[in-house]
Amino acid sequence: MFANFDFDVIRRSLAYLFVDGMTFTLTLTGLSALGGLIFGTMIALMRLSGLPLLGRIAALYVDLMRSLPLVLVIFWFYFLVPYIGQWLTGSSRPIRVGAFASSLITFVLFEAAYFAEIMRAGIQSISKGQPAAAQALGLTYGQTMRYVVLPQAFRNMVPVLLTQTIVLFQDTSLVYVLSIPDFLGAASKVAQRDGRLVEMYLFAAAIYFVISCAASFGVRQLQSRIAVMR
Repeated sequence: MFANFDFDVIRRSLAYLFVDGMTFTLTLTGLSALGGLIFGTMIALMRLSGLPLLGRIAALYVDLMRSLPLVLVIFWFYFLVPYIGQWLTGSSRPIRVGAFASSLITFVLFEAAYFAEIMRAGIQSISKGQPAAAQALGLTYGQTMRYVVLPQAFRNMVPVLLTQTIVLFQDTSLVYVLSIPDFLGAASKVAQRDGRLVEMYLFAAAIYFVISCAASFGVRQLQSRIAVMR
């Protein structure tokens, strides 16, 4: 079955695949996870603020993003963001945003909905007696969240947040539809150039599998250590 495979094409393309493709994928994953976590925490706090209007807006946002296919959101923002920029700046023509910026905005906004639910669950897992004690000591709502609730909630949710980041790492391969040279896009270009689709796609699948499995193993180890600390 593998007699006619030319795996030498993989060796010749390693520099392009990892220096350009994987670097792009990891950069997009890291920035999207950071932005999604920050924005998602804000959404979670809106849902738990006790203000009905803020809670409804946050819930609507989460439900909307979690109900749409990610590839559709990628296309939507790729074509819509330039016109939003035109409207905000008053320009006479759509603003050129670029594929990377558009993809980053898409993943931050999309992942924020998932991170928000994770953070909301983490915040609600903290005993109600702790915020009550903090307020009794004179801390404001913001100080209570910043110094008492969020640090504990974040520690409890680290394994779940990292698991979602692994899913994000896999989902970044969807930017391939915008012809962005991420790892999968780079592998696809080499495959089409050399006519070796099977070899390159098998190699790309193996790399995603190895990285995801290694990261999942690390998350399980971290989860065990956190459980012991509790």
